[in-house]
Amino acid sequence: MVVDPEPPSGTTPIAASEQRTGDATRGREYLLYGDYVDSGIPYDLYLQTVGSGNNLLERDGDNEAIPYNFTAVDAPNGVRVVAANCLQCHAQELNGELVIGLGNSFADFTENQASVVPLVDLAVTLRYGNNSPEWDAYVPFRRAALVTGPEIQTEVRGTNSAGKVAVVLTAHRNPIDLTWSDDPVYPIPSGVVPEDVPAWWHTKKKNALYFNASGKGDFARLIMASSSLTMQDSAKAREVDENFDDVLAFLKSIEPPAYPEAIDETLLEAGADIFAAECAECHGTYGADPTYPNLLVSLDRIKTDSLLVYSNFASGGFENWYTGSWFSNAPYAASFTPERGYIAPPLDGIWATAPYLHNGSVPTLEDLLNTSQRPTYWKRSFISTDLDYEKVGWNYSAESSGNGSEIYDTTLPGYHNTGHSFGDGLSEDERSALIEYLKTL
Repeated sequence: MVVDPEPPSGTTPIAASEQRTGDATRGREYLLYGDYVDSGIPYDLYLQTVGSGNNLLERDGDNEAIPYNFTAVDAPNGVRVVAANCLQCHAQELNGELVIGLGNSFADFTENQASVVPLVDLAVTLRYGNNSPEWDAYVPFRRAALVTGPEIQTEVRGTNSAGKVAVVLTAHRNPIDLTWSDDPVYPIPSGVVPEDVPAWWHTKKKNALYFNASGKGDFARLIMASSSLTMQDSAKAREVDENFDDVLAFLKSIEPPAYPEAIDETLLEAGADIFAAECAECHGTYGADPTYPNLLVSLDRIKTDSLLVYSNFASGGFENWYTGSWFSNAPYAASFTPERGYIAPPLDGIWATAPYLHNGSVPTLEDLLNTSQRPTYWKRSFISTDLDYEKVGWNYSAESSGNGSEIYDTTLPGYHNTGHSFGDGLSEDERSALIEYLKTL
């Protein structure tokens, strides 16, 4: 009998759950063309006021003229609208090329996103009237923007508040039939905790989703939550749910981009040995026969900023709402059971996923592996080609203070760059070798 080894001290294995299978090709099509979000600005008004965008996805039809992170769809009443899609957060240009599945670390949520609603209201009213089908097609998006905008502002550009978005949107929905409620059905917690968006290509390895392993059960149902932005009711939810097994299959099919620069083969060999000795027990092994242990690392061991663990999905109102909601219905039930720690993530494509830690507080791998040189305040250009291939991450400048939303301020609550000090015991040469190996994952 083979006995599983004891997990490393301070870690707990995360159990797997059965997942639906689907068609990755159909999933990609639905992700890029589907109406899982079906309310927005009327199509012709969007083209007139915003204009066309670069067709980075090489889509056809009406979608040829709009940016990759929006989709032209028919609202329930038949009006053609431009709606947000999942690539708002889950795609980013890197080295000038759009990478689907790479978390968007360029987005700016430091302003109230609802501030543009009065201007859009005026434009829709002047063009169509506020009793028109076009106004009705716009309303679900409008009301979602009004309630989320004031609640999701981050302090620093490049960080994300997706967890808080989910909390706000569910608070405005009846848990049984998912119809909209103007008044929150449970208290919305205060504060916004920053997150870095995980890469989609890690999904295939995980037994639970989100940084603190809170998302369990059916992954397809968990990831379809973006549709709650505008869905009318549970009938629409069932329609979306029938397509998201295919979307999940697509997410699992994505592979990370290969490191584009030359690799030092001598350093690589030494780095592989260091990784096996120092990192693999939590982050898994790579190559022809990879393994991944799916471990939750306790806060006492990881010592990274803990605020995310105690916010958003850990709020009693959200957890209770989800447990009693349509999303928890069999046979494809999902659940949220927040844990007191963080998942040790897969490291596939780690070179492309800067900045690092769950809150994006560390700009490069070299800084991640040497806590003494992590900058307290740092600034980057948000240009997709401005990469540091030696330290591996973004080129940045250390600043003297956190003045302004373009500067990452690690003294703010939730933005701390502490913890994950496991590389501090390495020599400079060992650290360089390890980084060389990490480039190849």
